[in-house]
Amino acid sequence: MSELLHKKAPNFVLQNTEGKNVELVNYKGERNVVLLFFPLAFTSTCTKELCQTRDNLKMYNSLDAEVFGISVDTFFTLREFKSAQNINFQLLSDFNKEASKAYDVLYEDFFGMKGVSKRSVFIVDKEGVVVHSEILESADVLPNFKRLEEVLISLN
Repeated sequence: MSELLHKKAPNFVLQNTEGKNVELVNYKGERNVVLLFFPLAFTSTCTKELCQTRDNLKMYNSLDAEVFGISVDTFFTLREFKSAQNINFQLLSDFNKEASKAYDVLYEDFFGMKGVSKRSVFIVDKEGVVVHSEILESADVLPNFKRLEEVLISLN
């Protein structure tokens, strides 16, 4: 369980696949936000996770939730990944690892790579508070999407 649960979500400014800045605080008072941290674009479990989210985006929209996929990949890589998989929500580059550090979701060592995001989910409500977190230690496990939906339903 994350120490951020029931606390104000750390703000971040990250680049989307168009190189434009996206700031979390801009969604406060507007929408619930789902943060999907994932290890690396173009890997099998990450592709499965983001495609499953893509295929269920109507559900997220109906529950007034903005979804962001976040990884330490460059926004150039994420742009290609988004295009290749027809991802219909924003992917954000945490190349400098600031958001992953703030949410305490960095692997020390991921197959020899330092500072890769752990697969994790945070729901930030419209007040800017973290109301759900799931941090997975195993990169080949998908988040509990059913629980994610239940939490979003409870916010509406």
